[in-house]
Amino acid sequence: MIIFLSSLRDFIQQIINWFYRPFKRFIPPETFRYATTGGFNLVLDIFLYFIFYNFIFQQQIVHLGFVAMGAHIAAFVFVFPITFTSGFLLAKYITFTSSPIRGRVQLFRYAISVGGSIVLNYVLLKLLVEQLMIWPTVSKMITTVFVVTYSYLIQRYYTFKTHIIPKS
Repeated sequence: MIIFLSSLRDFIQQIINWFYRPFKRFIPPETFRYATTGGFNLVLDIFLYFIFYNFIFQQQIVHLGFVAMGAHIAAFVFVFPITFTSGFLLAKYITFTSSPIRGRVQLFRYAISVGGSIVLNYVLLKLLVEQLMIWPTVSKMITTVFVVTYSYLIQRYYTFKTHIIPKS
């Protein structure tokens, strides 16, 4: 299994490196890898959100026994564990491979950064769908612009920081 995962990582990196060539003079490789892996995770997130909202929850209120929530929030809640996992793995093993921070610390920091993303997602979805009456999938796309900007900054400079200042 480890050999398969290592081969998969190498394959993904080769594909990204091939597409990186035309951009080499304009953008650092780490930023390009973040855009590529983040873009993949973003497309996965929106695709799964659409599937859950429209086909699994059928745009209806979801009753879980102890709580009821709108389909737009339920889709977000159920898609989250999938994209959390794929996002962390892509960031750790494809994008920010030179970070000296230990994996468990990265995971903890990633969870903190994602916590901020959840709050931002929730607030913006509630505002856009319930107050401004914007279609949920469009609202999710608008929300994503804000969340991606926040996420890049927090991951680059906190979660997977590559330059550690030594203690005196």
